[in-house]
Amino acid sequence: MGPVRIFDQCMLTNLEHLGLAVKDLAAATALYTKLLGQEPYKHEHVASEAVDTVFFQVGGSKIELLAGTSPDSAITRYLEKKPEGIHHVAFEVDDIRAEMARLRAEGFVLLNEEPKRGADNKLVCFVHPKSAGGVLVELCQSIVA
Repeated sequence: MGPVRIFDQCMLTNLEHLGLAVKDLAAATALYTKLLGQEPYKHEHVASEAVDTVFFQVGGSKIELLAGTSPDSAITRYLEKKPEGIHHVAFEVDDIRAEMARLRAEGFVLLNEEPKRGADNKLVCFVHPKSAGGVLVELCQSIVA
């Protein structure tokens, strides 16, 4: 099945990754290395979000492990209220600004007014879980160098 065309202006191209919130990044990395039978392809610190990330490639999608690096990190605060596990679902988009405009027009609440630089060389924006059936949705667009 090919990409899903949403109206004529935007395109969700694939499930980009699942973000998993973890308390101990080293232990989770070891666990997923064994589970997936492969090493992660990337470790990255995202200072603006106070988070360390580890990425595994699984077919055409990825698994992102996220661990907060400070008490005020969104991931640290998330784990104070909820158990480790799926934190968000991310979809690749061709034009993040157009997709943000489309979602706003459809009544979704976005957590960002403008896309911001995220991990793995992406521009990102999040859709508030309260407007997306309880799921935190991330939109990702690859940054062209």
